[in-house]
Amino acid sequence: MDWTELVKVFAALFAIMNPIGNMPIFLSVTDGRLPAERSRIALVAAVAVAIILTVCVLFGKEILAAFGISVAGLRTAGGLIILSIAYSLLHAQPSGMHHDTSAGAETQENPAIYPLALPLLAGPGAIATVIVFAHGAHGGAAYAGLVGVVAVMSALLFLGMRLAVPASKLLGTAGMNIVTRLMGIILAAIAVEMMFAGARDLLRS
Repeated sequence: MDWTELVKVFAALFAIMNPIGNMPIFLSVTDGRLPAERSRIALVAAVAVAIILTVCVLFGKEILAAFGISVAGLRTAGGLIILSIAYSLLHAQPSGMHHDTSAGAETQENPAIYPLALPLLAGPGAIATVIVFAHGAHGGAAYAGLVGVVAVMSALLFLGMRLAVPASKLLGTAGMNIVTRLMGIILAAIAVEMMFAGARDLLRS
């Protein structure tokens, strides 16, 4: 796996997990918390995301094999999932697929794992993306590169959550919408590539 592929993985995860666009969600589920509590929640959520996606990178093939799912099928389904997320982002709306904060998130003592880590940040789109790209990885260096991308993304998520309060004031609603739509365009292009690659492999098999 070369640098081009790693950049593509990073771009896909950045667009899906959207550290900037998820700032309002983080502020919502941590409403009324002290700054120290928000920092702790952000750290736990970022670490949980890193663990979840690293497990998917290292054991994604085995997980697929256990359920009898082909990589081509996952690539096609993952592309559809990501395209639906991109459609929501293009309309500057959170995707209901992984932005569900209605299940009593406000009443939870610690929302770091649910709903922040799962299903908000490490949702189906992110999980499908890392498993698909991990399938094309060969050798320890390639896997190390993917894990490194996951670590960088987790750090960016933590930074985004820590800066949520000042950034939301600085960017405002219009700025957030511009960033969200830009991420949607990038994500839609990646989703189309994934779907066509998966469909091509399914037809050949």
